[in-house]
Amino acid sequence: MGATADHGFKIVVVGGFGVGKTTLVRSVSEIRPLNTEETMTQAGATVDDIRQVRGKSGTTVAFDFGRISLDARNVLYLFGAPGQERFWFLWDRLFSGTLGAVVLVDTRRIDDSWYAIDRLEQHGTPFIVACNDFGGPVRAGADVREALDLDPQVPLVDCDARSRESGKQVLITLVQHVKNRYADPSARTVLPRREFV
Repeated sequence: MGATADHGFKIVVVGGFGVGKTTLVRSVSEIRPLNTEETMTQAGATVDDIRQVRGKSGTTVAFDFGRISLDARNVLYLFGAPGQERFWFLWDRLFSGTLGAVVLVDTRRIDDSWYAIDRLEQHGTPFIVACNDFGGPVRAGADVREALDLDPQVPLVDCDARSRESGKQVLITLVQHVKNRYADPSARTVLPRREFV
C-alpha cells in the first residue's frame, strides 16, 4: 500500500495496566509500530501495582501507534493508550477525533477496566470490550457483562492479543459496531473530525 490515503480513521486501544494493548497493536499493524515502551524499574514499583503482572519488564509511557490499510484510500490508525493511572491525563487527547475504541480486559483484574469504560462513555465514543486470553479460566460473557455493567448494545468478544487474526476480528467487530451506531437515527450522525495526536 502507498504511504498516503484519502481517509484515515483513528482507533484507540485502552484498558488497565498490563492487559495487552501494546501486544494487540503490534500483532495487527502492517508497519513496524511506534512504541514508547520503557523498561520498568524498581522506582516504578512504588508507583505501579505490578503484583498481578509479574514478568512484565516494559511499560508504555505515551502511546503505541500502528497502521492498517483497508484499501488504497482508507486506513485505520491504531493508538494504544498507556494503562497506568499516572498517564491517564493523556487519554483525553488520544480520544480526540477517535472513530471508536477497544477496551482490552484481563478478566482476572476486571476492576481495572472501569475507568476506561467511564471515560469513553463520558466522551460519547463508541467502543467494544475485548477479553484478552491470559491462559487462565475463561469467565462467561454474561458474568463479564454484568461485572462491567455494560449496555446490551456494547459488543463483548474474546481475543488473544498475540494473534493477528484474533486482533483483526476485534477491529472488524468495532468497525461494524460503529457502522451500526451511526446508522441508527437516534445516535450521533456526525462522524468525528480527522484529528490526530
